[in-house]
Amino acid sequence: MTDVLSRRRLNRATLARQYLLERASVRPVDAIEHLGGMQSQAPLAPYVGLWTRLHHFVPDELSTLTDQRQVVRLHLMRNTVHLVSARDALDWRALFHPLHAAGFATNFRRATEKVDRNLLLSQARPLLEHRPRTRAELGRLLARHWPNVDTNALGYAATHHLALCQVPPRGMWGRTGPAAWVPVESWLGAPLRSTPVDELILRYLGAFGPASVADIQAWSGLTRLRDVVERLPLRTFRAETGQLLYDLPDAPRPSADTPAPPRFLPEYDNLLLSHRDRTRLNPDNRPVPLPPGQGASTGTFLIDGMWHGTWHIRDQTLHIQPFTTLTNADHDALLIEAVQLAAFIAPHTTHDIVVDKPDRLPDRKASVR
Repeated sequence: MTDVLSRRRLNRATLARQYLLERASVRPVDAIEHLGGMQSQAPLAPYVGLWTRLHHFVPDELSTLTDQRQVVRLHLMRNTVHLVSARDALDWRALFHPLHAAGFATNFRRATEKVDRNLLLSQARPLLEHRPRTRAELGRLLARHWPNVDTNALGYAATHHLALCQVPPRGMWGRTGPAAWVPVESWLGAPLRSTPVDELILRYLGAFGPASVADIQAWSGLTRLRDVVERLPLRTFRAETGQLLYDLPDAPRPSADTPAPPRFLPEYDNLLLSHRDRTRLNPDNRPVPLPPGQGASTGTFLIDGMWHGTWHIRDQTLHIQPFTTLTNADHDALLIEAVQLAAFIAPHTTHDIVVDKPDRLPDRKASVR
């Protein structure tokens, strides 16, 4: 008989693997690999994501890894920008090429139907090898050969069909820069490798399991994975809803009463985006906000392991907006964590912390120095 895991057990299992029950004492690059990469559409979001998961993490650690090309930002899962180790970039990029090509076809195929794709890529590659280019700049250069084609479509054709990565200063703490692209093989000085999708699935379960086939496909953007999952040596469970779940045999599955401290997450954190059924973390199925920005001034937070509200920093004030009224104990514990968040983001700045009540009663404030 297949064991049934309650929603709370699923919550605790995922939090344990995400280093959100206890902060971990591991190297940032090892954490990034363990997490299966980190969503980096907002380029600074991984800094907050690592701070909330690791002991004594400081921004210079990730900036150094980025500058030394030990980690890299490129389109991978769900055709979105992820921060991954150099090893995972080379191992995984080829798995997602069909997904990226399909995404381009959905949005730009008609605009480029008269363009020879191979010729376009042969023109784009040396331009990108010469120096990093933004998509807009690349599109304008390619338009010299195809003057009657939309430059935006030309740029996307190149960046969706070539294996590229974004380069610094994009993604560096305390600096900024445009999303400029180069061939990932040139940037990392190594060729892409052929890795079976089996490994990707096992890595996902190690970071987000137990999970269904639909969950794995939602995280990766890949399809037709059921046969692959079913041939792997995995343990199976049932959710309370009856859904079949798969997991690594020896992965942690803490008890339902394991304490879960409050945690602040950055925007776009994969914790809230990587399951088809998100009720283990988001029982009300609220839409996850995906605001524009660099990723270090807004996000979400957890109370007792559940998504409980949002936060943002504006005018030297950290605003916390819970979905429901906080107990005094939760409020106080969240405030302690908020003090640390503010100190991490701007260590030499004095912040006020404002916790709004859902019923809009007067705000609770605390001065942070």
